[in-house]
Amino acid sequence: MKRLLLALVCFSLLAVSNVFAADKLKLLIIDGQNNHNWKATTPILKDFLTGSGKFEVEVATTPPNKSPAGDWEKFNPDFTKFNVVLSNYNGELWPEGVRKNFEQYVSNGGGVVIVHAANNAFPEWPEFNRMIGLGWRGANYGDRVTFSGEGKVVRSPKNEGPGAGHGSQHDFSVVTRDREHPVMKDMPAEWMHVKDELYHGQRGPALDMHILATAYSDKKTGGTDAHEPMVWWIPYGKGKVFTTVMGHAEVSMKCIGFQSVVARGSEWVATNKVTLPVPEKFPTATATSLAE
Repeated sequence: MKRLLLALVCFSLLAVSNVFAADKLKLLIIDGQNNHNWKATTPILKDFLTGSGKFEVEVATTPPNKSPAGDWEKFNPDFTKFNVVLSNYNGELWPEGVRKNFEQYVSNGGGVVIVHAANNAFPEWPEFNRMIGLGWRGANYGDRVTFSGEGKVVRSPKNEGPGAGHGSQHDFSVVTRDREHPVMKDMPAEWMHVKDELYHGQRGPALDMHILATAYSDKKTGGTDAHEPMVWWIPYGKGKVFTTVMGHAEVSMKCIGFQSVVARGSEWVATNKVTLPVPEKFPTATATSLAE
């Protein structure tokens, strides 16, 4: 009888654990090439996303730069297995078949998260540029989008104003522009992000672009004297593409604000809702906050 009871208890625990596992969103991180240290930052992304309890995370690593074509034939992730694809990749153009599969995945409702230099990638891929809206491109590439001091969206045509760049790395204030969006809801109106590259002059088609947060690019730090987009999303078919240009290095990714934006953004593109709470130690308008 005791053995039967023990077996029933074990079966119940296994069933519960399987239910919880089934409830987790499947998230794929893509890395392998980047002008940033992806070998150091991918583990940080994986750790805090897994630690949120919301995601089951896998990593797909591309071949190194200038690898033989045969190596690239082995890189063919099945995007349809995942609720979210997070790009920590900035390198060579993916093979045509992978690009087509990715476009179909997003168009059919897949969620995508783009982190920092991943928006630098693929200037020659038109559909990717539609997905991200703005990327690290020259001034002649497309529109630039900023916010005025009054909080109004300003679009500058190509060749008007700077192309992509950034000043010196520093702590900077992030301004929440859409406080009712599920990702940004309950976050402070302003919060301090830890030392990072503040991207400016991003260019692209910027169609159907919904800006969630900006940061003031100060000329004193090599900036543009404009409020530059930091977090935004764009619909693509039935899917959503969520971008944050924060996250240059390890310390930048340990910012609790950054981690919350990425984790909540990942949940939102997959489910159209956010259940992850804003952490108690979220940065304030005057102080940064780092994960341990």
